[in-house]
Amino acid sequence: MAKDRTAALFAGTDKDRAAFEAGIKLGSILHQFVGTPVTPRSARDLERAIESATRSQPLVEDVRVRIDRKRLRVRGPYRYATVSEDVLAAEVAIRVGRARAVGVLRYVPSLDYPLMYLKEIRGPAKS
Repeated sequence: MAKDRTAALFAGTDKDRAAFEAGIKLGSILHQFVGTPVTPRSARDLERAIESATRSQPLVEDVRVRIDRKRLRVRGPYRYATVSEDVLAAEVAIRVGRARAVGVLRYVPSLDYPLMYLKEIRGPAKS
Protein backbone atom coordinates (compact mmCIF):
# COMPACT_ATOMS: atom_id res chain seq x y z
CA MET A 1 0.00 0.00 0.00
CA ALA A 2 1.25 3.51 -0.79
CA LYS A 3 2.25 5.84 2.03
CA ASP A 4 -0.78 7.47 3.63
CA ARG A 5 -0.37 11.16 2.83
CA THR A 6 -3.13 12.07 5.32
CA ALA A 7 -1.50 10.41 8.37
CA ALA A 8 0.12 13.63 9.59
CA LEU A 9 -3.30 15.27 9.88
CA PHE A 10 -4.52 12.79 12.52
CA ALA A 11 -3.77 13.15 16.22
CA GLY A 12 -3.35 10.02 18.34
CA THR A 13 -2.09 6.56 17.56
CA ASP A 14 -2.77 4.19 14.70
CA LYS A 15 -5.15 2.36 17.07
CA ASP A 16 -7.06 5.62 17.61
CA ARG A 17 -7.32 6.17 13.88
CA ALA A 18 -8.41 2.57 13.24
CA ALA A 19 -11.21 2.98 15.80
CA PHE A 20 -12.20 6.33 14.26
CA GLU A 21 -12.26 4.89 10.73
CA ALA A 22 -14.34 1.89 11.85
CA GLY A 23 -16.95 4.29 13.23
CA ILE A 24 -16.96 6.34 10.04
CA LYS A 25 -17.51 3.24 7.90
CA LEU A 26 -20.32 1.88 10.10
CA GLY A 27 -22.02 5.27 10.26
CA SER A 28 -21.92 5.57 6.50
CA ILE A 29 -23.43 2.10 6.07
CA LEU A 30 -26.28 2.85 8.47
CA HIS A 31 -27.10 6.35 7.29
CA GLN A 32 -26.66 5.83 3.55
CA PHE A 33 -28.64 2.63 3.18
CA VAL A 34 -31.58 2.92 5.60
CA GLY A 35 -34.59 3.52 3.37
CA THR A 36 -33.22 1.60 0.40
CA PRO A 37 -35.89 -0.51 -1.34
CA VAL A 38 -35.29 -4.25 -0.96
CA THR A 39 -37.03 -7.60 -1.30
CA PRO A 40 -35.99 -10.88 0.28
CA ARG A 41 -34.83 -11.90 -3.18
CA SER A 42 -32.72 -8.77 -3.78
CA ALA A 43 -31.24 -8.58 -0.27
CA ARG A 44 -28.11 -10.54 -1.18
CA ASP A 45 -27.35 -8.21 -4.08
CA LEU A 46 -27.77 -5.20 -1.80
CA GLU A 47 -25.50 -6.75 0.84
CA ARG A 48 -22.78 -7.27 -1.77
CA ALA A 49 -23.22 -3.72 -3.12
CA ILE A 50 -22.86 -2.21 0.38
CA GLU A 51 -19.76 -4.34 0.99
CA SER A 52 -18.26 -3.28 -2.33
CA ALA A 53 -18.93 0.40 -1.66
CA THR A 54 -17.39 0.12 1.81
CA ARG A 55 -14.31 -1.71 0.51
CA SER A 56 -13.64 1.17 -1.85
CA GLN A 57 -13.03 3.45 1.15
CA PRO A 58 -9.54 3.85 2.60
CA LEU A 59 -8.07 1.44 5.17
CA VAL A 60 -10.83 -1.18 4.92
CA GLU A 61 -9.41 -4.68 5.30
CA ASP A 62 -12.71 -6.58 5.32
CA VAL A 63 -16.45 -5.95 5.57
CA ARG A 64 -19.52 -8.15 5.95
CA VAL A 65 -23.10 -6.91 5.69
CA ARG A 66 -26.27 -8.83 6.47
CA ILE A 67 -29.91 -7.93 5.98
CA ASP A 68 -32.24 -9.93 8.21
CA ARG A 69 -34.78 -11.25 5.73
CA LYS A 70 -37.06 -12.52 8.52
CA ARG A 71 -37.46 -8.99 9.87
CA LEU A 72 -38.11 -7.33 6.49
CA ARG A 73 -41.58 -5.81 6.40
CA VAL A 74 -42.68 -6.50 2.84
CA ARG A 75 -45.93 -4.67 2.16
CA GLY A 76 -48.09 -2.79 -0.29
CA PRO A 77 -49.25 -3.72 -3.76
CA TYR A 78 -45.67 -3.83 -5.10
CA ARG A 79 -44.43 -6.21 -2.36
CA TYR A 80 -41.15 -4.67 -1.31
CA ALA A 81 -39.65 -3.45 1.95
CA THR A 82 -37.15 -0.76 2.82
CA VAL A 83 -33.98 -1.28 4.81
CA SER A 84 -34.56 -0.23 8.41
CA GLU A 85 -32.21 0.01 11.38
CA ASP A 86 -33.45 -3.27 12.81
CA VAL A 87 -32.65 -5.39 9.74
CA LEU A 88 -29.14 -4.15 8.97
CA ALA A 89 -25.99 -5.65 10.50
CA ALA A 90 -22.37 -5.03 9.54
CA GLU A 91 -18.86 -5.83 10.65
CA VAL A 92 -15.88 -3.90 9.33
CA ALA A 93 -12.16 -4.50 9.86
CA ILE A 94 -9.82 -1.53 9.53
CA ARG A 95 -6.03 -1.60 9.35
CA VAL A 96 -3.87 1.43 10.04
CA GLY A 97 -0.17 0.64 10.14
CA ARG A 98 0.17 -2.27 12.58
CA ALA A 99 -3.13 -1.46 14.30
CA ARG A 100 -6.40 -3.22 13.54
CA ALA A 101 -9.92 -2.42 14.68
CA VAL A 102 -13.09 -4.42 14.13
CA GLY A 103 -16.32 -2.48 14.46
CA VAL A 104 -19.83 -3.89 14.55
CA LEU A 105 -23.25 -2.47 13.74
CA ARG A 106 -26.20 -4.50 14.98
CA TYR A 107 -29.69 -3.87 16.20
CA VAL A 108 -30.03 -4.63 19.93
CA PRO A 109 -33.71 -5.38 20.66
CA SER A 110 -33.40 -4.80 24.41
CA LEU A 111 -32.15 -1.28 23.66
CA ASP A 112 -34.38 -0.79 20.60
CA TYR A 113 -31.30 0.73 19.01
CA PRO A 114 -28.82 0.07 16.17
CA LEU A 115 -25.64 -0.04 18.25
CA MET A 116 -22.17 0.54 16.80
CA TYR A 117 -19.26 -0.66 18.90
CA LEU A 118 -15.68 -1.90 18.78
CA LYS A 119 -15.50 -5.68 18.90
CA GLU A 120 -11.71 -5.78 18.81
CA ILE A 121 -8.80 -3.39 18.73
CA ARG A 122 -5.14 -4.28 18.74
CA GLY A 123 -1.77 -2.96 17.83
CA PRO A 124 1.11 -1.11 19.42
CA ALA A 125 0.23 1.23 22.28
CA LYS A 126 2.12 4.01 20.50
CA SER A 127 2.41 4.60 16.78
